[in-house]
Amino acid sequence: MNIALCHFRAGETDGVSLEMEKWKKVLEELGHRVYLLAGSLGEEEGIVIEELHYQHPVNNRFVANAYEQLTDYPDAEAFRDDVLAFAARIEEALCRIIDEYELDVIVPNNIWSLGWGLPAGLAFAEVARKKNIACVAHNHDFHWERIKYSRPTNRYVSGWLTEYFPPKLANVKQVVINKIAQQELLRRTGQQSTVVPNVFDFSAPAWTIDDYNGDFRQVIGVKENDILLLQATRIAERKAIELAIDLAAEIGKPENLKRLKERPLYDGRIMGEDGEIVLVLAGLQEASPKYIEGLNQRAAAQNVKLLYVNEWIEATRVTKDGKKIYSLWDAYVHADFVTYPSVLEGWGNQFLEGLYAKKPMAVYEYPVFGTDIKPYGFHIVSLGNEHRVDAEGLVHIDGELMAKAGQEVIRYLLDGEFRSACMEHNFELGKEHLSYEALKKMLASLF
Repeated sequence: MNIALCHFRAGETDGVSLEMEKWKKVLEELGHRVYLLAGSLGEEEGIVIEELHYQHPVNNRFVANAYEQLTDYPDAEAFRDDVLAFAARIEEALCRIIDEYELDVIVPNNIWSLGWGLPAGLAFAEVARKKNIACVAHNHDFHWERIKYSRPTNRYVSGWLTEYFPPKLANVKQVVINKIAQQELLRRTGQQSTVVPNVFDFSAPAWTIDDYNGDFRQVIGVKENDILLLQATRIAERKAIELAIDLAAEIGKPENLKRLKERPLYDGRIMGEDGEIVLVLAGLQEASPKYIEGLNQRAAAQNVKLLYVNEWIEATRVTKDGKKIYSLWDAYVHADFVTYPSVLEGWGNQFLEGLYAKKPMAVYEYPVFGTDIKPYGFHIVSLGNEHRVDAEGLVHIDGELMAKAGQEVIRYLLDGEFRSACMEHNFELGKEHLSYEALKKMLASLF
């Protein structure tokens, strides 16, 4: 079959883009012809509908007027008309593409679930109705999971969210990525769905230090004898990166640093007198300036060295304007430890990456981790499953729990045998349950 995987963007390091690449590879292995269709493609090949762009200025205006305040229109009807006119442009382009590429199935990713692209959701639903094309709605995140979409400014937005996000059509199969979403979709809409967890290619060649990435530490300003803590996610409020800062501060306390410098690290390196704990943030900045400032202040107050390195990282290795750009995987290779303190995730791509990279991880046990991932029995450093939010909107966990986590991290940094055994255990579990082979069985029954 000819299949189009559709999203607002593709070829980037966000979770949905990464998951689309995995589905593309597995569906192609099953014998299908697969296209990426999005508003932007990064370095990937595919089909572009410009009106789908994640940051299209017209859609940004719709988002602001739909969920914040209706300020750019005289009334709700004028807003409705503008949204419908924009949706018609997407609908026309999509119909043309379906005919041109002889598509048999379209797979909207978050287009019918998040509420970010109201015109896109309406347009895809109209095309599904008119052309009766088979659709597999891949719902990574739902609008009811986000505060942002909880207070529509007018009845048209409320109505659209109810009717189209997601739509209830005979030719649409619903796919969700966790058990919580499956239960909530059924409760809210009466629709059954299939849980397809995020996966990783555990059979791919292992990531290693090579001629290309050998200078990664030097380029970003981290010494060979420093301990590199990697925060691989995008920089967003729900990622609770402030907890990674607190963990770095805990490890960097004088008594803990003394332990780390008294003996060789897990791989034989010696920290020495000038060795530091460095928290490296690899992801795109998608947070408010206030949140970034809050992170910087939290780091400065605890004397944590924080590096923002996304300017050197893309989804794949590439050279831009003569500047060598590394992949996210290159950052993992050089990491001594991975932090994953998100308080909300639809699944957990960075957790899978850490399993594959055989890196120990500190994890806040967000709800989906508890229901869908924890039961497998992975070895992690737990940051618990309870937190409080301060007046500045920043997350805190219990101090004793953070201290305990710090001691567990130190064991992973010093005890090579223990570290290796735990990481092999994690890798094998991931390979069994969350691999491309596992995904292939699931997709074969959907397409």
